[in-house]
Amino acid sequence: MGSGKPLRRALEQGKVFSMIFWGPPGVGKTTLARLVALTNNRHFYEVSAVAAGKNDLKKIIDAERDEQTSLEALVYGPPVIFLDEIHRFNKAQQDYLLPFVESGEIILIGATTENPSFTINNALLSHCRVYTFQSLQPEDMSQVVTRALEHWRQQGQKVELDQKSREWLLTYADGDARRLLNLLEQTWETFTDLSLKNLQASSQLTGRYDRDGEEHYNTISAFIKSMRASEIDAALYYLARMLQNGEQPEFIARRMIVFASEDVGLAAPTALVVANQVYQAVVNIGLPEAQINLAHGVAYLCRCPKDRSAYEAYCQAQVDARQQGNLEIPLYLRNAPTKLMKDWGYAQGYEPYNESHKPYLPSPLAGKHYFQLPNNRFMGHKIKTTVQVKTTAT
Repeated sequence: MGSGKPLRRALEQGKVFSMIFWGPPGVGKTTLARLVALTNNRHFYEVSAVAAGKNDLKKIIDAERDEQTSLEALVYGPPVIFLDEIHRFNKAQQDYLLPFVESGEIILIGATTENPSFTINNALLSHCRVYTFQSLQPEDMSQVVTRALEHWRQQGQKVELDQKSREWLLTYADGDARRLLNLLEQTWETFTDLSLKNLQASSQLTGRYDRDGEEHYNTISAFIKSMRASEIDAALYYLARMLQNGEQPEFIARRMIVFASEDVGLAAPTALVVANQVYQAVVNIGLPEAQINLAHGVAYLCRCPKDRSAYEAYCQAQVDARQQGNLEIPLYLRNAPTKLMKDWGYAQGYEPYNESHKPYLPSPLAGKHYFQLPNNRFMGHKIKTTVQVKTTAT
């Protein structure tokens, strides 16, 4: 949005079009969307894709059609609908928006922290201009702090922030202005003193779940380990906790697919089928209903016997492939598409079912065994087969 930049020039000329704002949290995507509508005198609707669905958008569009006379439409132009976390909308929900964006009946501004190439339908993406946002630089964040303190002082508050506390705050916020302001406000409301000690104490109370931070990895780790141990209650709790904190359901479903092969493996081969179907259901249905599919899949994977023999065997083979390099493949296993290759001995002596028990591994690895039969040895605690669930009739 710097002077002379394409988006700023377009807005200064009164040109408004559908856009996708892609960038990390707390860098001003929502604020800029509001400014776009305000500077162009457009009706503005702010919708979160986490809580809203197609019906909510339909109500907005229908209301605009009912309330605007042709003269008003001419004066104000199409409304701006800001859809936060647009990547949380599934394909069907995004497809619903397409004809309204295509016709220009609405101006869509979507905000996402995920790569729009992977999360936004190609058809919808082709009708929007994508603008990439970067994390705010320390000097920008320092200005945010200064303005916040000035705002409080104008209201008569005697608020101070020493240099050491300011530096810690900027490091903690890591380019996220919203995170910075939330911590400042919480600390002031709790302690009325912005000392370093109070800021650090408040930061521990925020319970912030960062999809790129430690809490993200701790929670998904606890989720996987709970399923591995067949602890259904714990696995369902961590599932609910991740979804409650805004984790992408597709990410969780992908981890379940990995788990089905890595931890359940040959003990219950259908686990991979179920996990893949759960992922497909998440993609097709979306939240909030997809929570049911995820819970179903988690409970199933927990109850499956566990066997890591295939995964562990592959890991051992991977070590040899990396350390030994490209060892010479036995001639009888090689492809022989030409007469010359056949003359060299390629594919000679090959037996489809290896009746002669020739070594299939390269000579330096002959006789080596990676895969070991599990001998009914399953990982994890005993499988829990009963779960008490309270249901409410609908």
